[in-house]
Order: sequence, then C-alpha cells, then structure tokens
Amino acid sequence: MKPRKQHVVLLWMLICSGLTEGIEPISTSIAVGMAAALTGFLASYPNILYYFHECCRPEWISFNKTGLQKDLDSKLFGQHIASRIVLKAVNGFMNNDNPKKPLVLSLHGWTGTGKNFVSKLIAENIYKEGMDSSFVHVFTSELHFPHASEIETYKSQLQQWIKGNVTNCAHSMFIFDEMDKMHPGLIDSIKPYLDYYDKLDGVSYRKAMFIFLSNAGGESIIQTALDFWRDGRDRNEIELHDLETALSLSVFNNKKSGLWHTSLIDKNLVDFFVPFLPLEYKHVVQCAMAEMEARGFDPDKDVADQVAKDVIYFPKTERVFSVKGCKTIESKLDYYI
Repeated sequence: MKPRKQHVVLLWMLICSGLTEGIEPISTSIAVGMAAALTGFLASYPNILYYFHECCRPEWISFNKTGLQKDLDSKLFGQHIASRIVLKAVNGFMNNDNPKKPLVLSLHGWTGTGKNFVSKLIAENIYKEGMDSSFVHVFTSELHFPHASEIETYKSQLQQWIKGNVTNCAHSMFIFDEMDKMHPGLIDSIKPYLDYYDKLDGVSYRKAMFIFLSNAGGESIIQTALDFWRDGRDRNEIELHDLETALSLSVFNNKKSGLWHTSLIDKNLVDFFVPFLPLEYKHVVQCAMAEMEARGFDPDKDVADQVAKDVIYFPKTERVFSVKGCKTIESKLDYYI
C-alpha cells in the first residue's frame, strides 16, 4: 500500500523533532524501526524532501504567465508600457531553455509608480516563496554599499555573492534598488555575469535575472507624459519608442546615477529600459480601491476620492501627476477608514 503524504509528514516530524529520544527507554527498536521505515520510504520516493525545503527545482521555481498577466492587469495602474514589456520579456526568457545571456531589466520612473511592486509580482509568479525565496536577492544601495571609500571591497563582495548564489541556483534573481544612489562604477563589476558567455570559471549565469530600479530618467519620462497631456493626447498613446532613447541617454549621462557611463549600457547588456509613467488622480483612486480590497474591506469610491484629493500633485498650476505616486496611499487610507 502506498504511504499517504500525511503519514510521511508525521514520520518526518517525529524523526526531526527528536521525539524518538523522548520515548526511550521503552525500546530502541521503535526508533530503529522508524528510521528504517523512513529510509525505505525515501528510497522509494527520493523527491519527497523537496516538499519540505525550498530547492532549485520546478516544485519551487515555475513561471506562471497567466498569473503574472492577471496581476499586472488588475494590480498595476497607469503603466501600459511597463506591463507589456515586463510580461513579454519575462515570458520569453523563462520559456527559453537555452538563453544566450541573463535577462536584464532596468526599471525607471518617479517614486511610487510601481517599480518595486512589479519586481515583487515577477518574483511571486516565478518562485513559490515569492520575495521570501532564498533565490531572490535584494540589494539596496544605501544599506549594502554606503561608503564610497569602500567601493573596491563592495565590488569583490558583490562578485562573490552573485557567483555563489548562481552556483547554488541558476534561476537566481537579483534586484538592485536605488540605482540612482549607487556609487558610479560599482555595478560595472558584475558586467561579465551579464554578458554573452556560456560559462565563467565553470559557472553559467545565462538563466539568472537582474532587475535594476531607479528614479534616474524620471524627469524625461515625466516631460514626455506632460507633453502628451498638454497636446490633449491620451497617455495610452505613449509608446516605448517615445521614451526609450531619451531614457537610456538620460540614465547613461546622469553623473549621480549608479548607471552613469556604465559598460552595461555602453555594451548593450540591458535588455529593456522599462519606463514607468507618472500617475494621475484616477490612478491614485484605483490604488486606494485596491488597498481597501486587499485589507478585506468593500472598496468605497468616496473614501478613495478623499484619499486621492489628499495627495500632492504637480506641476503646481496644472496639478496633473501625483508627486509620490501611490507610495503614501497605505498610510493615508488609515486616516479615512
């Protein structure tokens, strides 16, 4: 008779919890028998351990295209360009068994427009544990690389960290937040890992994913969106080609950005520069409604409008775009509900 999963779990808990010691000195044969049973079962079902501990296997890492598309459509507001690029880029990469290089996405836009949120959605639809996965690694410039005088040390540490984690799991994800605050030159230390190499020192990086998040380039994105608005054109008419060239140049030439004159851009190793448009009043309302739903409340349009009206908009005369996007919605909502 095939053992049931709950029996295996119980047996595993008994062995791992040390309960076999607690039943001594009744009989050592009980512990021996349990160990033998577990050993025999594991021999018959060698993959059972993967149910109990996250591993670099399909049981824990599996791309859900439908889930990502649904999340982008229902949870991300006002970002038609970013949604389209991210879905196509991640889907194409994850369904390629032999990619030529890692996937490198550089997400740009003003604060609160959804860059971190999209990174989270990507992780949740690839890794069973989402952002808590041991294969998702987040670096924040001011926390992990605070001192300019230590840049050479940071370069070495970063290389070792990436090499070690990719060696452990080829499908590792690395998220670099606050790229606009990173010391120029530091990110170039990982250039070889992003290039078109089969292997480097015996390690292949081609199935890894690198995501850079930055406010750099936000001004050029805002200017384009504002030009469309002043011309009476719908923001959904904005296409990637309206932004991409100016965005990449703006980021490359920004001396205060970690991507300033970086070889990652110079050598075309960034697969997509993903622009995040500034959010309008209606998007802030949508964010408030979504947050209420996430908290288990019935979305209330009147409350959402109150929250949206409490947000600061720019330019001062037109008041078109939210200064902080949807970043403060969660805390502001506490005041109204």
